[in-house]
Amino acid sequence: MGSRADAVLILSAALLAGPAAAQCRDDAVWLRGDWGNARFRVEVADDAEERARGLMFVEEMPASAGMLFVYPSERATAFWMKNTLIPLDMIFADAQGRVVQVHSRAVPHDTTPIPSGGPVRYVLEINGGMAERLGIAAGSEMQHPAIADPVWPCE
Repeated sequence: MGSRADAVLILSAALLAGPAAAQCRDDAVWLRGDWGNARFRVEVADDAEERARGLMFVEEMPASAGMLFVYPSERATAFWMKNTLIPLDMIFADAQGRVVQVHSRAVPHDTTPIPSGGPVRYVLEINGGMAERLGIAAGSEMQHPAIADPVWPCE
């Protein structure tokens, strides 16, 4: 993994690239809103085993990275931080990729459930505090090829 300065530089370049440069790829999630847009390089957790493991035991993660949890259908869900070593933001999105809730700075090792607040199909985990720094909030839109009926379609 590169240095934190490298990660911030990569994230800054992605922010400057703008939505016109957005290309749907399995390893990237775009988010946009009235705050601007951002791209995160992601691993996709789309089966029960991958979703259960999540980001447990990850010691550090570049600023522009994350994990996208994909469920087969919308459902209320909850996450916890057992065996998770770094603080995370959890961005909960509905079946169309619209962000419905953001949980900021989940505490490492905490086993308190963090509920989605309603039915969701996608959850993006990124470094703790990043959503607030960028302005990602409810109403933001997510773009990824796994989103079947997206509010922000791939071009």
